[in-house]
Amino acid sequence: MADTTNLTAIVTGGSRGIGAAIARRLAADGFSVIVNYARGREAAEAVVAEITAEGGHAAAVQADLSQHEAAARLFDAAETEFGGIDVLVNNAGVMTLAPIGKADDALFDAHVAINLGGVFRGMREAANRLRDGGRIVNFSSSVVGLYQPGYGVYAATKAAVEAMTHVLAKELGPRGVTVNAVAPGPVATDLFLSDKSDEQVAAITRMIPAGRLGEPDDIARVVSFLAGPDGGWVSGQVIRVNGGVI
Repeated sequence: MADTTNLTAIVTGGSRGIGAAIARRLAADGFSVIVNYARGREAAEAVVAEITAEGGHAAAVQADLSQHEAAARLFDAAETEFGGIDVLVNNAGVMTLAPIGKADDALFDAHVAINLGGVFRGMREAANRLRDGGRIVNFSSSVVGLYQPGYGVYAATKAAVEAMTHVLAKELGPRGVTVNAVAPGPVATDLFLSDKSDEQVAAITRMIPAGRLGEPDDIARVVSFLAGPDGGWVSGQVIRVNGGVI
């Protein structure tokens, strides 16, 4: 991957938060970007409009990645829109907190369906459809390893993503395809803030050596490196982008 001109990236969950920041950054890097969304059509189209207003190329594509056939349809749409695919950013995910003793089957099934199943099926499509020299960037979380109460189901799905990342990196290495995971710490997004009080947010912020919550652009910069030409010798890694939390 000498440069990113005329290359295509898929960003799942690209309509808001970290995903939207990644879509904008990769477009600025020169990629044509598929902004995937499950339900937020207007938000996805707004991200596309921002990218095109800056002279980039992007399209919004609906696909609920908890559904078994969604990843294949997403890749079909990307190939139709922009030709071959070079980068997959597996960002889409859910996070609902509950102690394991109070986590019901619906919570468990929803986390497994999107955080694990959606990432697995995206990786499977990418393994067969990315052009040689491509990039896969999965999303884990810095809660893996912290073992905090309430995060059991969420952390379990992310730990599984890390395991698959290590394996797929070895499987695709001969084709020059890199596979890595980014594991953000606390980032000021709706996903992180929605179920927390001001006091909880302040307590979490005090735990961060850098002294602040992350911003979506902090994560997008790391994805840009992994997806671009400078990241070609980095594979099978989990990069914890968390201000020094762990």
